[in-house]
Amino acid sequence: MSKFFFIRFCEICDFGLARVEELDESRHMTQEVVTQYYRAPEILMGSRHYSNAIDIWSVGCIFAELLGRRILFQAQSPIQQLDLITDLLGTPSLEAMRTACEGAKAHILRGPHKQSKRISAKDALAHPYLDEGRLRYHTCMCKCCFSTSTGRVYTSDFEPVTNPKFDDTFEKNLSSVRQVKEIIHQFILEQQKGNRVPLCINPQSAAFKSFIRLTAGVACLEEKPTAGFW
Repeated sequence: MSKFFFIRFCEICDFGLARVEELDESRHMTQEVVTQYYRAPEILMGSRHYSNAIDIWSVGCIFAELLGRRILFQAQSPIQQLDLITDLLGTPSLEAMRTACEGAKAHILRGPHKQSKRISAKDALAHPYLDEGRLRYHTCMCKCCFSTSTGRVYTSDFEPVTNPKFDDTFEKNLSSVRQVKEIIHQFILEQQKGNRVPLCINPQSAAFKSFIRLTAGVACLEEKPTAGFW
């Protein structure tokens, strides 16, 4: 959550260690990603390749934290983190651990661990569980809907999708730090001139004070040590 600004509206500060999805499973990916409390088991078990399923795991942990008012898996080390996960969800099958290193398999062998069985972001957003919360937000707190003398006018798209998708081809032309700085500066200037409407929270809403009171108690955390070595 340290990558977001909440000043009347939600805005992404930076993308941290975010990257485009790597479809080639033969290419190794770093394990030094994701705050430990929200790190997916495949990364904790030393997998050298992973998919965007790790993001769904993180979202699930955050969602559980919002409901339970405490961090779901709060461990002091990556190995203890893995132990907390298996204590709650059970021991994963050997097939689910096929990308794990041998040391991690040996440790685990004394649910939703399998990436392919994890729900996708699209399906999660379409789940009926979110309907009531989405309705409440668009009833009184959003900026995309508005009231008129005849009643409330609602947006036709409750879950807008960015178009076009993020294009990373420009990175291939970057050859120096100076170039990167110039492009970032130009990008910032272009955003200031844009006509896009940011996601805003209405501080004048009758539910605003209640919203602030409920969200203020969500646990804040410090970055814990990165992945250990098996």
